[in-house]
Amino acid sequence: MTYRAGVVGAAGFAGIELVRILTRHPEFELAAATSDALAGTPIAQVYPAFTGVTDLAFSTHEGTDLGGCDVVFLAVPHKAAMGMAPALIAAGVTVIDLSADFRLKDPAVYEQWYAPHTAPDLLAQAAFGLPELTGDELAAAAERRAAGEAVLVGCAGCYPTATSLAAAPAIRAGLVDGAAPVVADAVSGVTGAGKKATERTHFCFANENMEAYGVGTHRHTPEIEQILGLQGRLVFTPHLAPLNRGLLSTVTLPLAPGAALATEELVALYRDFYAESPLVSVMDAGVQPRTASVAGTCRAQVGVAVHPAGLIVATGAIDNLGKGAAGQGVQCANIVFGLPETCGLEEIANPV
Repeated sequence: MTYRAGVVGAAGFAGIELVRILTRHPEFELAAATSDALAGTPIAQVYPAFTGVTDLAFSTHEGTDLGGCDVVFLAVPHKAAMGMAPALIAAGVTVIDLSADFRLKDPAVYEQWYAPHTAPDLLAQAAFGLPELTGDELAAAAERRAAGEAVLVGCAGCYPTATSLAAAPAIRAGLVDGAAPVVADAVSGVTGAGKKATERTHFCFANENMEAYGVGTHRHTPEIEQILGLQGRLVFTPHLAPLNRGLLSTVTLPLAPGAALATEELVALYRDFYAESPLVSVMDAGVQPRTASVAGTCRAQVGVAVHPAGLIVATGAIDNLGKGAAGQGVQCANIVFGLPETCGLEEIANPV
């Protein structure tokens, strides 16, 4: 059975990555791709990579019959998604949201970091979309959809995905001091900032430059804390790198009192944790993840080491548009629709 899929906000970087994945997905048929600014323009005219791949043109948000879709992916800014999702759910459409609107469980926390939430009832219902760590929520959503209910998934953000995949196995195994701060330093490619150029992302300012931003104030902080159970203990610092795409997070975790193990033992623990996660690879001891090795894919690489100072250093590499956004959205949709989670996501990165 083929499912009809729509992408709202398809002209942006995450949106067009969804288009790229869905045009070759064996079970989802791309039926609509919306962009008010580019309505009526063929996708291939704006993004020539789609020449000979699709004749579909962008359409307007309001003028597109998204109610005829089985699933709609929202690749729109925060606040826009929570305005669109209720009507789609009411029409029986399953919604996969790539924005921040349905990630945080507590509406008060969302308001603290974003704005008042206008759909708190849906916020309470939304499954959190990070399959390797919230598989139970997605499995429950799949059961509800199979029973005829439209469901909503709020997909994890790019920084939370890489950071949490790197840190979660150690934390859940009880190896990390439950009172000490956890430090996450993460570096993202420029596409993570969205399509609209700013003084930070303009080529002349981003090229040949590295800088931290959102120090102590980045909106992904509460999301990472929620995933890892680190409320009030996370020191998260994002950085912008002169890359098109790719994200690397380095997480420093203090070992719990009495915890002692070798790096090889930690690698074995991580491999056991991700044994049923086909899109996550744990590197050998002494080998670190590379963003180039996951670019253009929905794959993640994780590396771990025990530091002599009584610390675990865990690293996670993803493509910020792949596993950090569009690919993860499709992975979640696969699970919700009862498909293999890797369906349409089997690509490997270019080796050089």
